Amino acid sequence: MKKNLKCRIAYEGTAYSGWQKTETGPSIEGELEKALCQILQHPVKLQAASRTDAGVHAEGQVINFFTERETTLDRLKKSCNALLPSDIRMIEMTEAPKNFHPTLNAKSKEYHYSICIGSTQLPFHRRFSWHFVKPVKVSLMREAAALLIGEHDFSALTNEKQKNNIRKVYQIEIEEWENDHIRIRVAGNHFLYKMVRTIVGTLAYAGCGMLQMKDIADLLKSGDRTAAGMTAPAHGLILKKVNYD
Repeated sequence: MKKNLKCRIAYEGTAYSGWQKTETGPSIEGELEKALCQILQHPVKLQAASRTDAGVHAEGQVINFFTERETTLDRLKKSCNALLPSDIRMIEMTEAPKNFHPTLNAKSKEYHYSICIGSTQLPFHRRFSWHFVKPVKVSLMREAAALLIGEHDFSALTNEKQKNNIRKVYQIEIEEWENDHIRIRVAGNHFLYKMVRTIVGTLAYAGCGMLQMKDIADLLKSGDRTAAGMTAPAHGLILKKVNYD
């Protein structure tokens, strides 16, 4: 009998062209598909909660696929991890209802973004945090973040507008840690293309005075992408969690 398997995946995205298979380089989807096809001995089609961009990391990516192959989930998970590159890991595997879809059934997603605001970034942080060299006031970043929480037209905070750019951001929390690092937690129902990274870039600009609070309010009304901050680099972003019912 065909089973719908739901999996939680973690990966370091540094070496990959993103989640989705592409001709430009290796992908997370491609590596997982290759491992699963070898184990199950049949074609596997993967669906993912988020198509993370090149260089973006994940701790809580959720995928699914169907199989009729009889095997225990624990054995399948271990076999998969034995074949996968060391920067991709199958964390959890469960059987889901036949109609489960990781994107369509997702209620919210949570992303974390790390910024180093010190004068020197430690080498082992370089793949996981953005080194932002301008002095910032975290209090200004928090003030700007409060203006972005709620349901808005986020046309100014995406690099690729949709027909409907209204999204709901539930939470933006900014946490200071290890003296010279900031962790920004962003949770919402759905996100536009590069929206989280553009939110982060906009908050960084607000923190260093390149944008004022009035500018933040105005860009939400105008939908003008050029009025917002830069799109923060991919390597500081982690897909932390996808929430379901």
